Amino acid sequence: MLTTKEYQEQAMRTNDGEVRSRLMIKLNGNMTNNISEVIMGCLGLSGEVGELNDLVKKYIFHESHMDDIKFRKELGDICWYIALICHACNYDLGEIMEMNIEKLKNRYPEGFDVEKANNRAEGDI
Repeated sequence: MLTTKEYQEQAMRTNDGEVRSRLMIKLNGNMTNNISEVIMGCLGLSGEVGELNDLVKKYIFHESHMDDIKFRKELGDICWYIALICHACNYDLGEIMEMNIEKLKNRYPEGFDVEKANNRAEGDI
């Protein structure tokens, strides 16, 4: 059985130590200096989705009251972080939304279909 020290040493064999140099990432064919905003957006989005999920969990499993105002405010926070990521990447949020609707129309031309959802075409993301 591995000790925690042995685990850590063996796990770090797959860490090439290049994380700092990778903080400048290539987005949409251009280098961005806004990596801090991308990171903040992704981490913030994760946190806000967690808060929203916690409200749903407590409503269902703890039988607590659903605070509609809090729920909507968390949805607003999620939107804010998505807008921040789009800003950092020089993406137009409206264009992203249109791309999503087009993808859904192509995937489900007649509306949602369980069979199509479970058997998507290769490359359908």
